[in-house]
Amino acid sequence: MKITLFGAAGNVTGSAYYIQTNSSNVLLDFGMFQGDKDLEVHNTKLPPINLEKLDAVLLTHAHMDHTGRLPLLVRECLKTY
Repeated sequence: MKITLFGAAGNVTGSAYYIQTNSSNVLLDFGMFQGDKDLEVHNTKLPPINLEKLDAVLLTHAHMDHTGRLPLLVRECLKTY
């Protein structure tokens, strides 16, 4: 298993964990970065995730710092397929 942090590391916003196993690839939360302009730039860029291999997105709860980048993810997925 490999877990990659794409947010909420060193700050409290932008929760996003990419979990890769032999059988699946899951994104746990995909939150918005808030507060600092240097952090907010990440709200417009998708981290290096292979969307074709993404099996699921799981949300822990519905706060913006855990769900706010989902529109970005959906938009990029639609471009891929």
